Amino acid sequence: MLYRRAILAAPALALPAAAQSWPSRPISMLIGFAPGGGTDIIARAIQPQLQEELGQPIAMENRPGASGTLAAGLVSRARPDGYTLLMTTVSASAVVPPAMNPPPFDIIRDQLPVALAGTVPLVGVVPASSPVRDFQGFLAHARANPGVLNYSSSGVMTQQHLAAETLSFEAGLRMAHIPFRGTGQAVNEILAGRIDIAFDTLPTYLPHIRAGRVRAIATTMPERVEWLPDIPSVAESGFPGFNANVWYMVIAPPGTHEPIVARINQGVNRILAEPGLRRRVIDAGFIPGGGTPADAARLLRDDAARYAAVIQRAGIRPE
Repeated sequence: MLYRRAILAAPALALPAAAQSWPSRPISMLIGFAPGGGTDIIARAIQPQLQEELGQPIAMENRPGASGTLAAGLVSRARPDGYTLLMTTVSASAVVPPAMNPPPFDIIRDQLPVALAGTVPLVGVVPASSPVRDFQGFLAHARANPGVLNYSSSGVMTQQHLAAETLSFEAGLRMAHIPFRGTGQAVNEILAGRIDIAFDTLPTYLPHIRAGRVRAIATTMPERVEWLPDIPSVAESGFPGFNANVWYMVIAPPGTHEPIVARINQGVNRILAEPGLRRRVIDAGFIPGGGTPADAARLLRDDAARYAAVIQRAGIRPE
């Protein structure tokens, strides 16, 4: 019996002492965009309960820049000790880096997916003062004013950018792209009527839609979403197959010890299964995540390939 116990304990004893005692001090979670966007919202939603799960404070650090790849690059080069994490997006970790010249990091080798935090549809919104009343009206307005209308995004080649450019390509529209250092910065501009349309994350704009400060005209997943059942999807409005969403994922530096990764993953899964938090996340416009690190890694790889094809087809280039 003692021999058997020694064998079972061997893997733990083989770990460095720092990994066995993790976490013994506060953890930093980087966010690659300015406050107010979907990445910031989901990170701060899970922060309090994840702190309780791990037994240490988690400091949120907004590091906007380069469509979220600035923060992703910092974490890819951080010490693999579990004390620096990233709340990333599909654009910052799967789409933008391979298109940059040179790439700031290798999306497979230099990132360690830990857990999917959530997914959101995008929603097309126009200012409350806009003459556009619905999606078909927007198409007519854009076609009648080629090159006049503009749209916002949280950075070049983010999902917001790709969704608008894909629609422009498929519908034959010509609009100006206005990138910001995060969704939060674009909100004030569209509320003021200086942006004509945004295809952006549902949680960011849902409070403004409900308050009548912006008008929703379309959503971007194949079917209508439960939060806006009266708003048609782009796919059902003449563009079958149109599908755009944003996922949010916890990432660790490559080389982080597996027991640390497993503990973070289990913590994220437990808190997302807690009914109160799950309901708050859904009410905010997110589809709660979960699953294993392998599931997260597969999603990153698959979407990297899918969106590379979109970029090539639409002829999108880094600005």
